[in-house]
Amino acid sequence: MSTTIAVLGLGAMGLEMASWLAQTFTVIGYDISDDRMALAGSRGVTCVQSSREAVTDADMVLVAVRNRAQLDELLFGTEGIASHMKAGSAIILTSTIGITAVEDVAAQLSELTIGLVDAPVSGGPVRAGKGDLLVTVGAYEAVYEQAKPVLDEMASTLVWVGKAPGKGQCMKTVNQLLCGVHIAAAAEALALAGKLGLDQSVALDALMSGAAASFMLGDRGPRAIETYQGENAEVKSRLDIFVKDMGIVTDAAKSVGMAVPVAAAAEQEYLLGYANGQAAMDDSSVIRVVAPEQPVQP
Repeated sequence: MSTTIAVLGLGAMGLEMASWLAQTFTVIGYDISDDRMALAGSRGVTCVQSSREAVTDADMVLVAVRNRAQLDELLFGTEGIASHMKAGSAIILTSTIGITAVEDVAAQLSELTIGLVDAPVSGGPVRAGKGDLLVTVGAYEAVYEQAKPVLDEMASTLVWVGKAPGKGQCMKTVNQLLCGVHIAAAAEALALAGKLGLDQSVALDALMSGAAASFMLGDRGPRAIETYQGENAEVKSRLDIFVKDMGIVTDAAKSVGMAVPVAAAAEQEYLLGYANGQAAMDDSSVIRVVAPEQPVQP
């Protein structure tokens, strides 16, 4: 296809998405790490020396940032890319940064004739590298149709949840409520199994065979057990991401006057983990909040 995609940020998710998309499209990549760019280059991504250079001729710009402040700096800051993008191009925002933030940025971009596809993703790096993500999209119809060939390649499940930017964030907020609660609940269950003298791995296998099974229990469970036993589990999703995301969940609920007591309790567990120095650890390390006997080893 003739579509050119710029991927800014070649971290765990960005690299896998760029590598997968490079099999179908022309992909230009940029990252502050030379090592990440070298790795991307070995996977068919053409890397350049600045984000501005990456976006100049791009039809779509794929962006993953941590929060609103990072997005504002990337788009409109000192080295902002928005003024260097082609009129009629579009940004595909894969991050979870909050509903109002996306609505505000979409309005700013529209003044530059740049579309915004609010497309938070779920599934993790392994699935990203296979085009197997859940992508929930909020975008105006014309922009959605423009981006759809790229979104189709990224997603095994693509859901257009609303015809305006911000609706993708709404859907991802609902998704993250469940994910955050499931991880915290899985951690509590496995900690209790350990306290009751059960072999936690055997307990996990049993739970995954019954009605209590969930994706988060099966995915995070083994790493939670490693952490419970005092080991350093591989970091696949940082705990501080769920500090951010559960904050988005509870803020959204407050904005519509709804109580979310279970989500609020889970949010407090992630905050306690953050305060305990676990921000950069895997989110499964939240098990240490309820079972803190072994020292945390970031």
